[in-house]
Amino acid sequence: MKTVNLAILASGAGSNALNIIRYFELSKNVKIVLVASNKPDAGVLQIARDYDITSFLLTKVNFILTDDFVKELHHAEVDFIILAGFLWKVPQSLVSAYDHKIINIHPALLPDYGGKGMYGQFVHEAVFQNKEKASGITIHFVNEKYDEGTIIFQSKCILDATDTPKSIEGKVRDLEMKFFPRVIEEVVTEGLKSTI
Repeated sequence: MKTVNLAILASGAGSNALNIIRYFELSKNVKIVLVASNKPDAGVLQIARDYDITSFLLTKVNFILTDDFVKELHHAEVDFIILAGFLWKVPQSLVSAYDHKIINIHPALLPDYGGKGMYGQFVHEAVFQNKEKASGITIHFVNEKYDEGTIIFQSKCILDATDTPKSIEGKVRDLEMKFFPRVIEEVVTEGLKSTI
């Protein structure tokens, strides 16, 4: 079986990225070949260095205004792109180049609590304010609109009256850590049997 090459895009500390990198570290089928971030001081870039993975700094020019990043992905022979806490909207040129090959995780049960500005703590605070009985994760393909791509997988966590935005974040994070790498593996290897 051909090795599937992944690029990870992240904007922050990189906890999801690190979880994915560790998950596939010994895989014969899937390899992380590139980590990119739009922030020069993002922790995820140090994680890439620690694991000897090529890193790439995204700018408005190379990501949005030109096809330089698409060329970089092709040069690295990237098959799928994983968004792991990446906050920029993906431009149409990249969506077209990797149609149904860009996978994102959202910290809520889409279509609720999606869209521009709905990320991280803002999602958990909105869920808390609305006294929701459940939250969770949605893993989906990326299209040209925020959080509107085809849903691949969802998992739910039950909330109760004692939950705070912080505790909701913790419950959702547990689901991210448990399921994101496994769902990625399932998708990119076209149904390779896993234990989801």
